[in-house]
Amino acid sequence: MPKGHAFLKRISLGVSMAVLVVWNTRAQAGSITPRQPNVLVIVADDMGFSDAGCYGGEVRTPNLDTLAKGGLRFSQFYNTARCWPSRASILTGYYAQQVRRDALPGLGGGANGVRPTWARLLPELLKPRGYRSYHSGKWHVDGKVLAGGFDHSYSLNDHDRFFNPQQHTRDDQPLPPVSPESGYYGTTAIAQQAMDMLVEHQTNHRDQPFFLYLAFTAPHFPLHALPQDMALYQDRYRAGWDVLRQERYQRLQKMGLIHCALSPLEPLRAPSWNLSEEKLREQMGPAWTGLVQRREHSVPTA
Repeated sequence: MPKGHAFLKRISLGVSMAVLVVWNTRAQAGSITPRQPNVLVIVADDMGFSDAGCYGGEVRTPNLDTLAKGGLRFSQFYNTARCWPSRASILTGYYAQQVRRDALPGLGGGANGVRPTWARLLPELLKPRGYRSYHSGKWHVDGKVLAGGFDHSYSLNDHDRFFNPQQHTRDDQPLPPVSPESGYYGTTAIAQQAMDMLVEHQTNHRDQPFFLYLAFTAPHFPLHALPQDMALYQDRYRAGWDVLRQERYQRLQKMGLIHCALSPLEPLRAPSWNLSEEKLREQMGPAWTGLVQRREHSVPTA
């Protein structure tokens, strides 16, 4: 096996342990016999580390802020800058290139890469220890979900829409397309499916620990935010991106999370848009923030 596994494994488990402490404390309250902790891993797709309030962002994220206050906030870590390599690293403990889920010149791999047989997913390793594993949300990992050791799954495979998806599955079996009149919204549905799984677990498997992989699509494009969430930030971005960037930098410094200079801007690398700068601030800022806001409402807190 590649030697980098142990190093990345420490990072992966460190992220989980910040949540383990919370769940383990509640599981053992009033109990004499120690129990294995329940594990909740929450994935936010393509969200920058400084977007959440606990990392200096302007988005209101009180649920995440509460978790951060009682846990650890990492300030030195690696990211893969894209969604599918990140998922491979989280679920295997290896660098994405090691398990062929990111491309290397001459070696292949990438979004359609297939993991080696030795690169098993975390639920496969937890099952012999008595865990039941659940997945709700985006998958974007090679292979079927249940083949990776999960007991139940809701997979939203229609990544191009938050409303009325046409491609989604339960336990790897296709579900009917959702009609536009249903009121379906991706972030809410992902959270509700996860809660339903935990209710079923509590009813039928309460003596076993669980691993829940809650993989939201938000705030990945498209920017399909709900109107009420956009309204909360309608005027927040009118000051301009650079002003908010500086404000975030100052908050991060005050929190003690960074101790470096703010990187220079690269205006020549910025893409051109079909909207004016003013319209971008009015429309794109609130829409993106609205996605984060709705996901924040869906984060389990108890």
